[in-house]
Amino acid sequence: MDSILIVGIIIFCGFIFGEVAKKAKLPKVTGYILAGVFLNPGLFHIIPENFVTHTEVVTNISLSVITFSVGGTLLFSKIKKLGKSILCITVFEGEFAFFAIIIGFLLISPYFVHIPNAGWFTVFIPMAILLGSLGAPTDPSATLAVKEEYNASGRVTQTVMSVAAFDDVLGIINYSIAIALAQVFISHQGLNTYNSFIQPLMVISGAMVLGVFLGFLLNFVTNFISKETEGVYVVIILGLLCICYGVATLIQVNQLLAVMVMGAVVVNYNKKQHLIFKVLERYTDELIFVLFFTLSGMYLDFTVLRTALVLVLFFIIFRTIGKVFGTTLGAIISKAPENVKKYTSGGLIPQGGIVVGLALIMKQNPAFDAFSDIIISVVIGATIFHEIIGPITTKISLSRAGEIPIRGKI
Repeated sequence: MDSILIVGIIIFCGFIFGEVAKKAKLPKVTGYILAGVFLNPGLFHIIPENFVTHTEVVTNISLSVITFSVGGTLLFSKIKKLGKSILCITVFEGEFAFFAIIIGFLLISPYFVHIPNAGWFTVFIPMAILLGSLGAPTDPSATLAVKEEYNASGRVTQTVMSVAAFDDVLGIINYSIAIALAQVFISHQGLNTYNSFIQPLMVISGAMVLGVFLGFLLNFVTNFISKETEGVYVVIILGLLCICYGVATLIQVNQLLAVMVMGAVVVNYNKKQHLIFKVLERYTDELIFVLFFTLSGMYLDFTVLRTALVLVLFFIIFRTIGKVFGTTLGAIISKAPENVKKYTSGGLIPQGGIVVGLALIMKQNPAFDAFSDIIISVVIGATIFHEIIGPITTKISLSRAGEIPIRGKI
């Protein structure tokens, strides 16, 4: 089948499924992923399998744009205004989910993960660490959709929206550390000062330096653009995002962290910050999301999913436990209002977006070949569940907090 025809089918099918999901009061991303599942070569053979295995360039560019936008939420003046409770809840709910998944999978993996010659250092420990790093992020788009549909407002709503925006950042940091540690275990290097502290620090600091440099380069270039069309901004942004991701890959530092830092530099030090992120939202977001999440669903391996369903369930349980306990503890320590302690965690269940991208990046690393398909199956399965159940739990939490107007759609 012709490649151009395949791309057309993917975009059109993703769009249709997204619109159907929207009509069903679900986030569009759920529809995009289900479109990918429908087009999955292992299901109906509509798309050739060899096409899916050669889509890394598209997924990496798409993920760069998404991560750049995540970095764009890190406006320092906004962070200062959020207050101690937001930051405290973000750290605790994100890290509790991280460690709950790691501990949980260390306990259950030997009984439910059946990989030939699997060992603690080659499979169980690195897989638990990598899955744990995917527990922190919340899908802010699902939360935003509920807020706008029901006109919700109040302290709990504000807390949920703020935490959902910032725990993506925490997730990328966790992922950066997890990748470095997982590779240490798999390579049989043993834990020492260099590979357990210095090497991860070099990977993270190198990514930050690269992101800062290219962020200021983007700022420098856009300062000379005054009368050009918005299309010129798209060209410059996409060009430098690809350079950032490519250079990070070349020098072996974390690609997503570099791109995220680049976005943070732009949003804080570029006078045209609003125009830059608005241009991306206007001209690229819809297409990027359709392509990326539809392709994500096409990566799902049904032969692995059948055996991984129980792991999907465990992932959901461990993540929920971590989110609930972490949110409550963070709210108690920061002395947040009672409503925030009781109802915030229900709004942090939606998950999607960037975690799927992180899983796909893991699959590109040969070191994780033994279990990368399991991770993708667990993440996509959990994402579909979270994107369906998450908006419902968010609505219930905001309603019980008394932040959905009585005249709204309750």
